[in-house]
Amino acid sequence: QVQLVETGGGLAQAGGSLRLSCAPSRGTFSGYAMAWFRQAPGKEREFVAAINWSGYNTYYTTSVKGRFTISRDNAKNTMYLQMNSLKPDDTTVYYCAADSVSPMGDNTEYTYDYWGQGTQVTVSS
Repeated sequence: QVQLVETGGGLAQAGGSLRLSCAPSRGTFSGYAMAWFRQAPGKEREFVAAINWSGYNTYYTTSVKGRFTISRDNAKNTMYLQMNSLKPDDTTVYYCAADSVSPMGDNTEYTYDYWGQGTQVTVSS
């Protein structure tokens, strides 16, 4: 069973950058689609970005297009979310997720069967 761990969260100023990483503490996500979601207190989990098994296809929610970049290094068994031009509205907990069934990637939360514990991102104005 895959266990995912996110790192790289923290505090940034508006307009700044952070890079999140996601790697399995056990197992591998080779062949899996991967994604980033985020969830603010009292709100539903929101799709951020997804990437297919090879890294060739990526998908983004409208609010992060042009600012965030999802990528993966399968040799290192690691997925990334490069976040640039950060805004205070990006403040929340970010989760990585893996889909062990489909390698394609999509924006649907229930598609993903493995989740990390989350990492806090705080953007100050």
